[in-house]
Amino acid sequence: MYEDDVSDPPRDAATVILLRDATRAGAAGYEAFLLRRRRGASFMSGAYVFPGGAADPDDAGDLRITAARELFEEAGVLLAHGAPPAAELATMRREVLDGAPLAPMLATRGLSLDAGALHYYAHWITPSVEKKRFSARFYVALLPAGQEPSFDDRETVDEAWVTPAEALARVADLHLPPPQVRTFHELAAAASIADVLAECAARAAAPHPIMPRLAPLPVGFALLLPWDPEYETAGTGDAAPMPAGHPLATGPSRFVMEDRAWKHLFAPAGTTTG
Repeated sequence: MYEDDVSDPPRDAATVILLRDATRAGAAGYEAFLLRRRRGASFMSGAYVFPGGAADPDDAGDLRITAARELFEEAGVLLAHGAPPAAELATMRREVLDGAPLAPMLATRGLSLDAGALHYYAHWITPSVEKKRFSARFYVALLPAGQEPSFDDRETVDEAWVTPAEALARVADLHLPPPQVRTFHELAAAASIADVLAECAARAAAPHPIMPRLAPLPVGFALLLPWDPEYETAGTGDAAPMPAGHPLATGPSRFVMEDRAWKHLFAPAGTTTG
């Protein structure tokens, strides 16, 4: 069960944490956009996740372009240089979902994807115990004025705007995977979008991949993050150890599944490295 020689090499991917100032009654601060993946999907089936997907050769090796392209395909939000033709966005999106390349479509309208609208936030790598793996950069982007996201009704079947506090209170019913839970845990410390963007700048100055490792427990298993005291000693599979004192190495350091929800927890008292 814990062998890691059956997995594929992780495929480059990009994810967008799309933010807007809170507009709903009772919501304070800012909200993030989530899409629910179709049940039966090969990855994160039924879970609410940030928009995103795998890199494409047409992205020219720029994962910010991957992120912008996937955001348009999955959520219908276009981050572009130039004013996008709002009346044509729905038509353009349908054509892209049917296989038309996005870059030429934009070029004919004097537009191009705006990679600068995406701000690096994190880098997650799927544990090597999983057959299907991604090396995904997470980026923050702000919802452009006049645009409204929506699920594509192909890979995704529902959507939600949630504040970080709401997301953490709804981990179970949103079926949030560990990267989303951790991200909302971190975003909960930021009172405003400006605070999130400041955090992005700090993270871009000290990036480090987060590759969870599987550790067997008496019942079930834990996913250990790189700053967990047992990451190198009890974890199995590929590793990306994090240097002591790294700025990302804060707070809870592992996940366990309880009551069909991922719980983000500190290592048990007395747990030490070595």
